[in-house]
Amino acid sequence: MRILVMGGTWFLGRGVVGGALDRGWGVTTFNRGRSGVDVPGVHVVRGDRQSGEDLKRLAAEGPWDAVIDTSSSALPPRDVLAGARVLEPAAGRYVYVSTVNAYRGWPNEPLSEFSEVLDGPADADGEYGRLPDGWDGPDWYYGRQKAGAERAAVAAFGGERVSLLRPGVILGPGEYVGRLPWWLDRAARGGNVLAPGDPAASIQPVDVRDVAAFALGQASASAGGAYNIVAPIGRETMGGFLSACLDVTGRRGTLRWVPDEVLVKHRVEQWTELPLWRTNVGTWRIESQRARAAGFVCRPLAETVAATWEWLQTGARLVDHPRRAEHGIAPTKEARILSALEV
Repeated sequence: MRILVMGGTWFLGRGVVGGALDRGWGVTTFNRGRSGVDVPGVHVVRGDRQSGEDLKRLAAEGPWDAVIDTSSSALPPRDVLAGARVLEPAAGRYVYVSTVNAYRGWPNEPLSEFSEVLDGPADADGEYGRLPDGWDGPDWYYGRQKAGAERAAVAAFGGERVSLLRPGVILGPGEYVGRLPWWLDRAARGGNVLAPGDPAASIQPVDVRDVAAFALGQASASAGGAYNIVAPIGRETMGGFLSACLDVTGRRGTLRWVPDEVLVKHRVEQWTELPLWRTNVGTWRIESQRARAAGFVCRPLAETVAATWEWLQTGARLVDHPRRAEHGIAPTKEARILSALEV
């Protein structure tokens, strides 16, 4: 197998590259060389995905059995479309990493792989879906952009040659967003740890290595389709997750569970101040039967927690990404909420 990885230097892209090399595949990567480090053993092509000339130069390096696109989160659909059209004659399949945000119902209602996808044209620019002034409804901008990018991949390659991967939250070694690293750091600091909501609440994060393995499997699949890449509903819980964080960091802390309504009253920012916590009923109610039937296997979350802590202990250089600063509650605010519980 010969594959082209769009990106390939950090987190999921790096995991895809490493997994492909372990299988003995030939790997070409395409990126600007501005973040991350190239994996030894790959053929590197430098360029900008928004440059037509760079894309033509890249296509001349083919052919490939598949393209695995892990790096288009900031690209508007029309740029994904332009790139996919240039690469289509040089590649057999296209594996596009999307998101559950592409569904109209996320995070407010339970979802399956047959749920309605947001509107988003294949040729939309970066302004499509932006919120008008005064809008107080759902913020569907990112989801519409990703839905349009999905349609762009299908428009260029055809449905049978495209696999759409829709993960929820991806965790694991190399994470740059900072959700799991923040919880691990908080657990390591010890003391009373503000634990959000119900310890029995289901959560569905997946390990980056499992997402990479499924993407590689789809690179050699015989048909296309859309797949929700999430852990089974109910298998993992917030309590189990936070307990695993305490276990690997030496059990220095004590979990203090605070009900949802109290956190809302104290204006805790959902999804960011306490990562993975969100009260919307559909956040962690995502079915993934099609993905499991197609071979997706999701390891226990405790293994992901342990591997991430081990990675952090090696002195790994965290990617300087702006989203990391969004995550984590300030110690003073955490202490204020916990103190209020004693009154």
